[in-house]
Amino acid sequence: MFLSQRVQAVKPSATLAIEAKAQSLKAQGIDIVSFGAGEPDFDTPANIKDAAIKAINSGFTKYCPVTGTPDLKQAIINKFKAENSLEYTPEEIIVSCGAKHSLYNLFQAIFNPGDELLIPAPYWVSYPDMAILAGAVPKFIATSQESGFKVKPEQIEKAVSKQTKAIVINSPSNPTGGAYSLEELKAIAEVCVKHKILIISDEIYEKLIFDNFKFASIASVSPEAKALTVVVNGVSKAFAMTGWRIGYAAGPKEIIAAMGKIQSQSTSNPTSISLKASTEALNGPKEDIEKMRVEFEKRRNYIVDRLNKIPGVSCLKPQGAFYVFPNVSGLFGKSVSGQKINSSLELAQVLLEKAKIAVVPGEPFGAPGFIRLSYATSIENIKKGLDRFEEAVK
Repeated sequence: MFLSQRVQAVKPSATLAIEAKAQSLKAQGIDIVSFGAGEPDFDTPANIKDAAIKAINSGFTKYCPVTGTPDLKQAIINKFKAENSLEYTPEEIIVSCGAKHSLYNLFQAIFNPGDELLIPAPYWVSYPDMAILAGAVPKFIATSQESGFKVKPEQIEKAVSKQTKAIVINSPSNPTGGAYSLEELKAIAEVCVKHKILIISDEIYEKLIFDNFKFASIASVSPEAKALTVVVNGVSKAFAMTGWRIGYAAGPKEIIAAMGKIQSQSTSNPTSISLKASTEALNGPKEDIEKMRVEFEKRRNYIVDRLNKIPGVSCLKPQGAFYVFPNVSGLFGKSVSGQKINSSLELAQVLLEKAKIAVVPGEPFGAPGFIRLSYATSIENIKKGLDRFEEAVK
């Protein structure tokens, strides 16, 4: 009786729930191969950890400016200029407790009850629920395996209504690993500029791209697009810093100021020690980042090849991130370990219980018939898990 209507409308994160169940089974001594976690299995690079230790030893453990320290903001500004050809001022940058926190603050800052957020599906599980918490209405645009799970400008044009306020573009994508080319982003931006739709560009997997694919930010395609775009990024995926909880956003000054106001009444500043570590991550050497990227590409090649050899499974080769999103609808109607499978949700349950592998079903991503596997784990684990998958569905 004490709970608000908005919190009752929100679902817990499906990906975190799967990982929690896998960890619980592991704690009981059960050998689980988990493909659920959305975090690199590599350690944070030594120079970044050293910067944090130095911060602790020097007493940098007090309150900081709410929206981030000047040195980290400058590192972010430098990164945008050098890597994305984007110019920002410190007032157009906010640092938060993870990119998820940046997105949450943004949704709270821009949406009024009834506003629509266009979300191409498949989508990251948190977008719809964050929108609901802000009083907005998620409006889904279905994409297909044939289109590389990428939304087309004409689909956006068709979905726009008087209530449409924003669209979220996630490139490279969680859960599909699909990424938009510069030309594709230009075409999407034209529609958004025409209808004055705010573009929320989630670029957290920017550094994890393969096959010489060239990453592009939609904010860079034109001055008009930049004026309508809030770019969200962070250090968690590229620098193996998920637990450090640092994300950031760049965009129009009034939106960033509103996000800062919300942050000042919730978390205040992100952790001081993590701020120093993140400054070193952005300013320091990048060799470890490239080593991780190369290893992820090897794993991607292996897992895609293996999955496509399993009868009833079809898997695109993603351009980025560290997920594959195979179509498993070819297994529906068949039995796995004596249990008939009619959905990816049922398949995920059976694989966890019978084959001892954890995958995330496609339903929470808005894509029934698919499952998500993270290859942010060792080749040995991937091989063992796919052996079990193959054996279970023979």
